[in-house]
Amino acid sequence: MITRRRFTQSFFGAAGALAAGCGNEPVAPPPEEKPRPHIVLLMGDDHGWEETGYNGHPYVKTPVLDEMAASGIRLDRFYTASPVCSPTRGSVLTGRHPNRYGTFTPNWSIRPEEVTVAQILSGEGYATGHFGKWHLGPVKADSPTNPGAMGFDEWLSHDNFFELDPTLSRNGAEPEKFEGESSQIVVDEAMRFMEKEAAAGKPTFTVVWFGSPHEPYAGLPEDLALYDDLPEKYADETTRLTSLETGLPTERPLRDVLRDRYAEITAMDRAIGSMRERLGELGLRDDTILWYCGDNGTPGGVNVASPLRGAKGDVYDGGTRVPGLIEWPGQITVPRASSVNSVTSDILPTLCAIVEAPMPERPLDGVSLAPLLAGEMERAEPIEFWSYDAGHETKTKREPYIDPALQVGTTPLAKQMNGAYTRTFRNLKHPEIEDADFGGRKSIIDGRYKLVVADGARELYDLQDDEAETRNVIEEHAEIATELEERLVAWQRSVLESLTGADY
Repeated sequence: MITRRRFTQSFFGAAGALAAGCGNEPVAPPPEEKPRPHIVLLMGDDHGWEETGYNGHPYVKTPVLDEMAASGIRLDRFYTASPVCSPTRGSVLTGRHPNRYGTFTPNWSIRPEEVTVAQILSGEGYATGHFGKWHLGPVKADSPTNPGAMGFDEWLSHDNFFELDPTLSRNGAEPEKFEGESSQIVVDEAMRFMEKEAAAGKPTFTVVWFGSPHEPYAGLPEDLALYDDLPEKYADETTRLTSLETGLPTERPLRDVLRDRYAEITAMDRAIGSMRERLGELGLRDDTILWYCGDNGTPGGVNVASPLRGAKGDVYDGGTRVPGLIEWPGQITVPRASSVNSVTSDILPTLCAIVEAPMPERPLDGVSLAPLLAGEMERAEPIEFWSYDAGHETKTKREPYIDPALQVGTTPLAKQMNGAYTRTFRNLKHPEIEDADFGGRKSIIDGRYKLVVADGARELYDLQDDEAETRNVIEEHAEIATELEERLVAWQRSVLESLTGADY
């Protein structure tokens, strides 16, 4: 593990050697200033690992992400802490697995006591802004889990996902409609924030969480035209998604759905490109970290080109492996691809290491990737995944962790749920650990091996030789499987201890 001091010097150089002063007395070097790069976290909504040009997708056009992959660090084994969105977003902010604070699945909120990377960086003098999808609680002003409550100075955000002409809330005010392509809208707002704060001499931490390419899909004509020639074989299939007209489930030809979805990905890619260009015009690009990833794997029904097993919602790699790219032109000057296992929970520890900020004094599930940015590293800790049985929580009729009135969202979206076009969140108290709490599908990756435990069965895969998880090698490596399962259960117990509120 590289120490904080060594990491800083490897990027920024030593503060200076002793210099000769008056007579023979040495002069001590000035104290090192903490590094303060601008930091931008970008996240696609339901954007799986294979849906990029650089990962070989036969149809999707992502020229900007391809450029980032060629110029920065390409994380070929980057995972999300959860196979669904809200929990993954919590892991980015906290460095912790979302089950620790009851964000089990979509529309389950974070808890107000969690310490976020935005709060940490704010304490280091950063201006902090959030733009786009939040999905960790309502974004309204009186929500105890809105972006402002979780450390962001400014926000233009949505409770959930959004399409063209999105309705967003600025700093918790009444939602307002913005005309245009949604990815470009949130990037433009983010750039206005960065320009203002950078002009005032402040480093910025900017989170841009896109609404794309989440269904029901809506693309601009020029982007749709890029996918007019998708294979006819998809025209004979249908897939289920939300109707833009009714907000209810419908069936559409797969070819048309793919065309719309890929148009959204290309529009998002273009918006990222406009951000990179503007950062260059402002002279900020060299000293800005851009970190892009998806929030879970490609949804079933549209993952037509994935070499990975499973889809969104699965603990197989098709549900948790996503594009991962880090670009920092002033410091990452030699582009490379890394096969080190990494996960969204690593983002907080990595950024804390870069800016030399203190880590939260509570159990974390991520590790710092700072050594990887500086050169190479081996991951000493495994990565665990756990789709907690949220139904078990609701059946137990636990008390609300937050006043239900504060959990009612305000920003409308295209998809109805329980007859409403807005979202209501929940989080429940969990005062004691019970045997039934350990259920649900889970997996653990340590080096080349991955153990999957689901529905009473155990499966072991060698991801180095079997990326698609097709061959269960548990009989050949029973000892490895047993060791991984023991570590997984011990980790689950730690997570459940956190869930009871013991960390606060």
